[in-house]
Amino acid sequence: MADTKPPVPAADDMLKSLFVMQSELNNHVFTKNGMKTGEGTPLLMNAIIDQVNSDRLNVNDLPNQWLSKYCQAMDAEIAELKDDLLWKWWSKDRIDLQNIRVELIDILHFLVSAMLSAGLTADKVYDIYKQKHAVNMSRQDTGYSKSTKTEDDNRSIQ
Repeated sequence: MADTKPPVPAADDMLKSLFVMQSELNNHVFTKNGMKTGEGTPLLMNAIIDQVNSDRLNVNDLPNQWLSKYCQAMDAEIAELKDDLLWKWWSKDRIDLQNIRVELIDILHFLVSAMLSAGLTADKVYDIYKQKHAVNMSRQDTGYSKSTKTEDDNRSIQ
């Protein structure tokens, strides 16, 4: 009998799929809750991204509002994750790895939403990640410490 599972997409396609799924989920939530832009039109992720692309980045513009909301949501999810972790080294308790994994995915949901709200695409995230990875590797190889820390090496990341 033939395998009926769809083929596993390549890693870059997986990241792109996460971005598409998260955008669809956000649009569903916005629509289901009747959310509107400041102009009164239905809120969709494209409205937030359009404001990023048109340099509308002030405090009351959508990118700032939604980055702030997603940051608060990630803080709450991180608190839930921390509540699931054990710190008493003498304890005989066991972690609930299944729930920990779900909390990590909840954090990822909001992180991808924040990335979308900052105008990032999956391709751009991958590109910036590679650049930042190179900076971090270089820092490790050059004795990075509090006394040598500057942000100069991050300034070239585009």
